[in-house]
Amino acid sequence: MFAHLTKEFNYNWKLAAPVIMGMLGHTFVGFVDNIMVGQLGSAELAAVSLGNSFFFVAMSLGIGFSTAITPLVAEADSENDFKKGKSAFKHGLFLCTVLSLLLYGMILLAKPLMYFMKQPEEVVVLAMPYLNIVAISLIPLIIFQGFKQFSDGLSLTKHAMYATIIANLLNVGFNYLLIFGKFGFPKMGIVGAGIGTLISRVAMIVLIWLLLKNNTKAKAFVTHIKLFVLDNYMLKKIINLGLPSAMQMLFEVAIFTAAIWLSGALGKNAQAANQIALNLSSMTFMIAMGLSVTAMIRVGNQKGLKNYVELQRIAKSIFLMGILFASLFAILFLVFHKQFPALYLDLKDVNNYLDNQEVVVIASKLLLVAALFQLSDSAQVVFLGALRGLQDVKIPTLLTFISYWMIGFPTSYFLGKEEVYGSTGIWIGLLVGLGSASIFLYLRFIYLTNRLIQTHNN
Repeated sequence: MFAHLTKEFNYNWKLAAPVIMGMLGHTFVGFVDNIMVGQLGSAELAAVSLGNSFFFVAMSLGIGFSTAITPLVAEADSENDFKKGKSAFKHGLFLCTVLSLLLYGMILLAKPLMYFMKQPEEVVVLAMPYLNIVAISLIPLIIFQGFKQFSDGLSLTKHAMYATIIANLLNVGFNYLLIFGKFGFPKMGIVGAGIGTLISRVAMIVLIWLLLKNNTKAKAFVTHIKLFVLDNYMLKKIINLGLPSAMQMLFEVAIFTAAIWLSGALGKNAQAANQIALNLSSMTFMIAMGLSVTAMIRVGNQKGLKNYVELQRIAKSIFLMGILFASLFAILFLVFHKQFPALYLDLKDVNNYLDNQEVVVIASKLLLVAALFQLSDSAQVVFLGALRGLQDVKIPTLLTFISYWMIGFPTSYFLGKEEVYGSTGIWIGLLVGLGSASIFLYLRFIYLTNRLIQTHNN
């Protein structure tokens, strides 16, 4: 019954696996920070959560915008049009660099909002210096994304993976030295975690450029770049694709950020528990993100070839893979919902024993809800990838806004009050928003591809 879809699994995985490893690398930075900082106490863990909530909003805009590069390069690659591909990369890299600087400035301007968000005072005091350092790392991260999305568009998905893995090893090493003050380094606590992250993200740019420069297919694209010789047509094309894509990612990340802030209003333990559940969910979400990039690449290739029947079949094979992976993660969250949160905290810490126990109890309940939305979260991001491959971004942006902010957030807000369901209610709202998005986006993809098939056959 599914043989026409499952026969694509092998090639899909060849493209997706390196992307997933690279994406997991980004999340692993947060995982390492959370594990190491969690040893210091729940207040420090909550501070990293609060600081990262500002960072992630800006990061989502940058990463979302950079995804415009991939379908354009993939389409040019299938057409064997080097000039068009290099133009898409160069203009995309220029715009990513400019955007990274603007977003860094936006974080600096937004920092005072921490004092008006009803967050625990001790958490805000700890979060401020951490955010100062992590905000700078946004600049190299988004520039790296420009290189990564270009590399993905050429189906060279391993290069970003290698760069990210090496950078993560650097992050773990510097975190250990600077958070805890080992081997003569100063003991800097969560500020040390921020410095480790910054160093690793600068290293990522250097590493991916060296890898691409030494690749036969990519070398001509990434050398002799006249970055300031720009064409208005290509700038407009990338902006028209990139801005809606950025908004799509912003709407989703922002609702999770709102969940952090709503949790903060319930206290530091609720916020720390939210951070644990969010970090675990983020890691499984990276599998879906890898499949989303695969959908973008393969749909972009088929669009360039104008083979719309194959386009729809290949996209459905990626959708099926996403559902199967999500089902596996849902089972893991259900089975280990009590064990996973305990990894993040030192349960033998006498001074923080009661707080840490409460964090684990809350987080374990959140993972039960997170298990349910594995399916909808995976589905919606893979559908978005396929739609980006079709270069359809404006209507999906509207659909994501409706799903997350007209359906999901009001549900989180009302159910997340302490007298209703508290932290669990916040996550039920997330589940409702993600479920709505997955339905709307799937219907949009089927409508567009059926119309393309019909028009092409006529």
